[in-house]
Amino acid sequence: MTHTYRARANYGDGGEPPGLRASAARYALLPLRVFLGVTFIYAGLDKLTDAAFMSATGTGSIGEMMRSVRDSSAVPWLVDLALKSPEGFGYGIALGELAVGLGTLVGLLARLAALGGALISLSLWLTVSWQSDPYYYGNDLAYLMAWLPLVLAGAPLLSLDAALSARRRRAR
Repeated sequence: MTHTYRARANYGDGGEPPGLRASAARYALLPLRVFLGVTFIYAGLDKLTDAAFMSATGTGSIGEMMRSVRDSSAVPWLVDLALKSPEGFGYGIALGELAVGLGTLVGLLARLAALGGALISLSLWLTVSWQSDPYYYGNDLAYLMAWLPLVLAGAPLLSLDAALSARRRRAR
């Protein structure tokens, strides 16, 4: 018993084996990747399968939503641009969310996918969520912040990017 205690005490910071902390650090972004990937895939599919959303007018439509946030938006010119073709904008957002979600989930071009997710979240925050008071009631700002670690770190583990990188290293 004393021997076990001394061995743990030698780890220095809480008795964890030396590899445990490093292993946890390597996997730290995986839950965030899975959450954001699944959420954006779901959001994209939800929009694509909702006929009311993909309309220029009517209750629940992208056009109606854009008109309702136009005057409270931080960037009304962006809302005006979306209102030139609400259906096109709706399909663009939905397909963008789907591509970002898939790229993030499987870890293919993960930094680029995360940047796409951050840009989608930024545009939604500046347009749709901007009027939220207090600001933290709008979820798009939180999504924007969640994307930033993935923009910086990518998907170095359990990803197609990592597999392709390892394959390139072996081929040299």
